[in-house]
Amino acid sequence: MELNILLFASWAEALGASAVALSLPERATVADVLAAVRARVGDRVLPTPMVAVNHRYAPPSAVIRAGDEVAIIPPVAGG
Repeated sequence: MELNILLFASWAEALGASAVALSLPERATVADVLAAVRARVGDRVLPTPMVAVNHRYAPPSAVIRAGDEVAIIPPVAGG
């Protein structure tokens, strides 16, 4: 399945884009999405982002379906 993954903050900066297109097998998980994007950015990003699927945070085991909106959101600190 083809997915468009939305990227924010350091993940977007590392790829120089606010989204990336991925081709993953049916029944891929959030963990699969992270592994595929991490393969492109390497160690230039923090290791533990949140992932939202269809506007709801999802655990690594959540299954992604064609047409889902997936966003990688790194932790944010403020002060």
